[in-house]
Amino acid sequence: MSAKNKLQPVIYWLAIAISGFHLWVNTFGTISEFWRNSFHLGFLGALGFFIYPFRSVRSSRLWTIIDVLLGILMIATAIYFILAENAVIERNLELTVIDSLVGAIAIILTLELGRRTSGIIIPFLSLFCLSYVFWWGKFINGAFYFRGMTLNRVLYRMCFTDEGLFGNTASISSTSVYMFVLFASFLLKSGGTDFIINLARIVTGKIAGGSGLVAVVASGLMGTISGSALANTVATGSITIPMMKKNGFKAPFAAGVEAAASVGGQLMPPVMGAGAFIMAQFTGLPYQTIIAVAFLPAVMYFATVGFYVWLEAHQRKLENLNETHTISLRSIGREGISFILPILLLIILLILGYTPTYAAGYSIIAVFISSWFSQHHPMGIRDVLDALALGAENMVVTGILLVAAGLIIGSIAMTGVSITFSGILIDWSGGNLFLALVMITLASLVLGMGLPVTAAYIMLAVLAAPALENMGVSLLAAHMIIFWLSQDSNITPPVCLAAYAAAGIAKTSSAATAIEAIKLAKGLYIIPLLFAFTPLIDGSWSEQLAVFAFGLVGLFVLTAAISGYFGRRINKLERIGLFGISLMFFYPNTLVYIVGLLLLLLWRFLAF
Repeated sequence: MSAKNKLQPVIYWLAIAISGFHLWVNTFGTISEFWRNSFHLGFLGALGFFIYPFRSVRSSRLWTIIDVLLGILMIATAIYFILAENAVIERNLELTVIDSLVGAIAIILTLELGRRTSGIIIPFLSLFCLSYVFWWGKFINGAFYFRGMTLNRVLYRMCFTDEGLFGNTASISSTSVYMFVLFASFLLKSGGTDFIINLARIVTGKIAGGSGLVAVVASGLMGTISGSALANTVATGSITIPMMKKNGFKAPFAAGVEAAASVGGQLMPPVMGAGAFIMAQFTGLPYQTIIAVAFLPAVMYFATVGFYVWLEAHQRKLENLNETHTISLRSIGREGISFILPILLLIILLILGYTPTYAAGYSIIAVFISSWFSQHHPMGIRDVLDALALGAENMVVTGILLVAAGLIIGSIAMTGVSITFSGILIDWSGGNLFLALVMITLASLVLGMGLPVTAAYIMLAVLAAPALENMGVSLLAAHMIIFWLSQDSNITPPVCLAAYAAAGIAKTSSAATAIEAIKLAKGLYIIPLLFAFTPLIDGSWSEQLAVFAFGLVGLFVLTAAISGYFGRRINKLERIGLFGISLMFFYPNTLVYIVGLLLLLLWRFLAF
């Protein structure tokens, strides 16, 4: 048996224990926040060292032993923090040499885990920020001068307070995010993926190019539970991408559709990924408020991807799936109980004001109970254990990322850099909101080339959201803009995990897939403009619905202009004209809407 296989039982049972602890602590447990976050980092970090080895393949027993020892050391640091907490308080918050040494080890281990799970950028940014605080900030002249702190003081703030490793992002990770990841793993084990794919086939199968629309609808439904573009891509793409290729779509386009649609999974309520929970923490707004305003924009995003697929299918004269006769709504209805009832319960509990953590906990129980009404996926003890293990394993990357991000957030908070950056952004844009949005979009693109989605959102939210608020954008709209723009990390090289996963399934070029995905995901850059300049986020329901309805028309016309097809191939001049008409549907004015409709109808009449 290889060294890797020998660790599998340890990984499995450790993952179950970690999920069991989080279930207990988020329902009936009463331990302190610091203790909970310490256990969260220590044991999840140990699991990370076992799952993500120093080398991609453990080539010798020595490397396995090293990874195991690092995992044990990670747990030991967490236990030390818990035992030393009262002693540090009694010493008036002064650290001993051992306290500082353990703190430094914990930070180093966390950064190494960040490197293994998310690449070199997060550790680099963390070290950059930490060194700015205690070393080179005092050597800078001008706005970014910082007189500095001692290394001992920095270690105290990062390891024994709520500003660093065990701060707000760690709390979000150990509560809401973990519970929703666990909820998703239970749904998947209860047959949720099969139900989603089959339902999407029934809804779109008779439409031309329906296989592509299956990917769009399935990813939207999967997004209600997964909160992860990568998980979404893998779960649905293994079925939809071969289906699209068989239907006649080229491999890069098929993979791009799945990647772009899966990105939308993090925009679709009720589970919108870790970033949405962080948004609730940053803004102080209830999570149910965020998901309430997120629904219509998410539908708009999926519509833009669907429009492009539909136009591409008509342009290539592709047929429908011709396979829906084998699937009926009646045949999958019973199987859908284990998916639909828990989702409905989750939404109802959130509306009633339950915290996301409690709502997810009750919904997990609902998954288990409702699975027994399913013919093919009643959950037994082994299924429950598998779901617990899957939840912990799926949480490693996100959990480590959020804890490591606490180092960056803590450093920025201690130095006041966010206020300085906000002032600079306003000065450079001349106070012009549109120019500021362009600059933030460019910053998002740059960050997206090296950071995962959640990290990109955290960086932009801390640095740029205050500037948008100072320009008159509401708190929620400012964070929603940044949240949307940060999603391009999944499709922007060189990270673009969703695009890489889709390309691997399609057996095609990852670069070509990323290019197609960026074209299909154009809504990520257009719809945030509506957040800033229309009442789509802050208006009444009637105002939001008006922006939504006319915005859909504008997005369809814009998609036609970009694709070069609108019932027939259209020339460059027509594409420019349609682009101009599409902009009229994004301007929140009834007269402009009417003029846009009249111009569109006139062009349609003259062109055909």
